[in-house]
Amino acid sequence: MNPDPDPLLVDTHAHICDARFDPDRAAMLDRALAAGVSAVVAVGEDIDDARKNLELATTYPMLRPAAGLYPGQPTPAEAEEMITFIRTHRRRLWAIGEVGIDFWLAKTEEDRRHQEEIFCQFIHLAAELNLPLNVHSRSAGRRAVELLMQNSAKRVQLHAFDGKYATAAPAVEAGYFFSIPPSVVRSRQKQKLVGHLPLRSLLVETDSPVLGADPAARNEPARLMTSVEAIAEIKKVPAAVVMDAIAANVRILYGQKI
Repeated sequence: MNPDPDPLLVDTHAHICDARFDPDRAAMLDRALAAGVSAVVAVGEDIDDARKNLELATTYPMLRPAAGLYPGQPTPAEAEEMITFIRTHRRRLWAIGEVGIDFWLAKTEEDRRHQEEIFCQFIHLAAELNLPLNVHSRSAGRRAVELLMQNSAKRVQLHAFDGKYATAAPAVEAGYFFSIPPSVVRSRQKQKLVGHLPLRSLLVETDSPVLGADPAARNEPARLMTSVEAIAEIKKVPAAVVMDAIAANVRILYGQKI
């Protein structure tokens, strides 16, 4: 692998719009820049988040706004409102997310079918608009991968994937990416997953303000190198090799201009 002369260190999934950042958002993003983070994909969970992400991106140039609908129990009207918003603002958005399915939240077959129907709408929208999908799949990794592949999804990031490598393997073959949060340092599942995933499939994220190395502390993008260093240790390669691979993956998924 040819080393990247200026590797991109991109936090590919963070909730910058979260109210927990309201008191010190500017200082928090300054810390990220000082830590070498060049950009943050600012995901959302509802229409208010989506609007706020666009507003924040006008103030903070390092933010790459995204819009999505969290897979709790959104109504068809909420899904349609979000789809309209994404179409309207497509030129300003870098991704659709987070979207997906969550079988930890949806216990009944009816609720799960409802989540799947809405997820499929976003899969088709991503293909229509040629935007990456930033996917949530808690306790539903196998089904999420099945739906993505059945619907011919191409540009896919599976965020904080909580399944086994056997579940992830078809997604690897499909060219999908897996973003690893700092909580990898305390998660045996994620450590095993990273051990099996090839570097060509890896991204890093913080999922700020959660999924930090310390579950009791507010997480933030400045801690992104925790993920890089953990991957390097698990893979037994220098951190620079991990950063070069991840930079190449970011460009493949999000484009050269990120």
